[in-house]
Amino acid sequence: MNLILWMTSWFSARGKAISLYRRGMAKAKLRDYPGAVDFYSQTIALTATPADVRGMALYNRALVYSALGDGAKATDDLNQVLAVAETPANIKTEAKRKLARMRRHAGDAPAHA
Repeated sequence: MNLILWMTSWFSARGKAISLYRRGMAKAKLRDYPGAVDFYSQTIALTATPADVRGMALYNRALVYSALGDGAKATDDLNQVLAVAETPANIKTEAKRKLARMRRHAGDAPAHA
């Protein structure tokens, strides 16, 4: 890709959203979960973020919340993933699977007296 095309795509709404999304992925890979949540949240908050990118950012943020032990926020994000019509089918499938696993694990948790 030539430099001008690359720069133009970076400054587009999709390019900016993808850049933030990738930064979130990099933070998650380094287990910098607060940093990952921040970048995913920025991606989601952009009004011009394409719906497919928003769905993927929601899904990944849900995984981070789950890793942090915040099942309520993870569940909220996963339900939002399922509500975004343009979310890729494979991401919706994984969101459904993650919700099912979370429900099973919640059922396995011992009751506290």
